[in-house]
Amino acid sequence: NIVVPVNLQRQLSPDAVLPFDIKEEQANDSFRKWIKGLWFAPNALKRLAMRKHPIQGTYIPYWGFDANTYSQYTGQRGTNYTTTVTVRVNGKTQTRVVTKIRWRVVSGDVSNEFDNVLVTASEHLSNKLTQSMTKWNLSKSQNYDPKYLSGYKSELYQVGLPRGFSKGKGIMAQVIRRLIRRDIGGDHQRISSVNTEYQHVGFKLMLMPLWISAFLYNRKTFRFIINGQTGQVKGERPYSWYKIISLILVLASLGYIGYLMSQK
Repeated sequence: NIVVPVNLQRQLSPDAVLPFDIKEEQANDSFRKWIKGLWFAPNALKRLAMRKHPIQGTYIPYWGFDANTYSQYTGQRGTNYTTTVTVRVNGKTQTRVVTKIRWRVVSGDVSNEFDNVLVTASEHLSNKLTQSMTKWNLSKSQNYDPKYLSGYKSELYQVGLPRGFSKGKGIMAQVIRRLIRRDIGGDHQRISSVNTEYQHVGFKLMLMPLWISAFLYNRKTFRFIINGQTGQVKGERPYSWYKIISLILVLASLGYIGYLMSQK
């Protein structure tokens, strides 16, 4: 059993832990199903999936941020309208109905309550890989107790609280911009400026269960992670360019045949 203890002189102690629900064999089954379901995967890769891969259960640190936000914005609302234009085609004059956009300056404000915005506090795994792991049932989290770590690896956090909150605000900003676009309304939206205030900010440090492994294909290493609570799989993967090019050629051929038939 490998447990990395928390050094309180330089590290905050975890507040909560989400225990493992998925066992090792279940994690391997999830990986095989994921590989078999990949589009444009090389055939050799799917054969590789039948083998059993060494896999390590690891608790990865995440920051969970809460905040109430108030955002003032300026922008433009675009409304579609149709008009008739005259054009010359093969020496002949034709009229066509075209759609144009009428823009109007707008401003306003939106508010939102954020709860448990998760930010990976590990730098051993790619941020793209870990941030794609979104299906967590946080209602099953438990107060931190080292007993949950027995038999698993556990990482200390490498992303500190200030940098973690900066990343958290980036995630919140995406939601805020969606709220602003909905508030602007119309057919099109442009956002010129956003000024956000953060109130009642809270945070907690959580340990999340992941099964982590990698496979070697064509002399390259591809990492994958499996949610230790739900079995959700995310990973790096190779593509079969032969399959992709073959599909493009087939679609091009069908398009050409359709064009010839439309000319009859």
